[in-house]
Amino acid sequence: MDSKPRLRLPTVDFSKTVLKTGTHEWDSVKLQVKVALEEYGCFEAIYDKVPTDLHKAVYSSLEELFDLPLSTKLKSKSTNPAGHGYIGQYPSVPLYESMGINDAINIENVESLASIMWPEKGNANFCKTITSFAQQMSELDQIVRRMVLESLGVEKYYEEHIESTNYHMRVMKYEGPKTSDTKVGLTPHTDKSTVTILSQNQVNGLEVQSKDGTWIDAKISPNSFIVVIGLD
Repeated sequence: MDSKPRLRLPTVDFSKTVLKTGTHEWDSVKLQVKVALEEYGCFEAIYDKVPTDLHKAVYSSLEELFDLPLSTKLKSKSTNPAGHGYIGQYPSVPLYESMGINDAINIENVESLASIMWPEKGNANFCKTITSFAQQMSELDQIVRRMVLESLGVEKYYEEHIESTNYHMRVMKYEGPKTSDTKVGLTPHTDKSTVTILSQNQVNGLEVQSKDGTWIDAKISPNSFIVVIGLD
């Protein structure tokens, strides 16, 4: 019996050259982005502008954050629909907890969180690492947004659109399920943000549903990210 071929998310390479609007390279990548989003609503972005050391530093910083006592994390508990601050300890998703940082490209906002998590003297290394990573992600985000607007023929609104964009960073931790545990980290959902960029610490678990209802395992390389257009 022939098995069905395993579906993969389309891959778009942003690292081949310096992308500049109006060039052949730009138009080629832009077309790939357009086709991928029309068919899947997302794609794997190969993006090598984030140094390996920064990747490692980010996940090391997040381990430090999530290893804090629950009582400390709850001091930044989310109280608004946008999900800023800590989210977790819900019976419906017991394996999941996260921390939201509003406008994380500005170090002052990260420092505000650090002053709550480490009240004695903050955490300068955590703040620098998180802000640097958020800024790198904002550059990829802006490339994707410009390509989408150009594909729609409304690139004249790009600057206005970017000025109204807020870079909310949500860092997440998922506990490994027990052998007999059938619970998942998060239930199926559609992102409400215009663009979501996901990074995984080489721990596979993300799945994306295709148009025909098939679930696709989103397995990505260390230099890749999942870019999702999330409008519902």
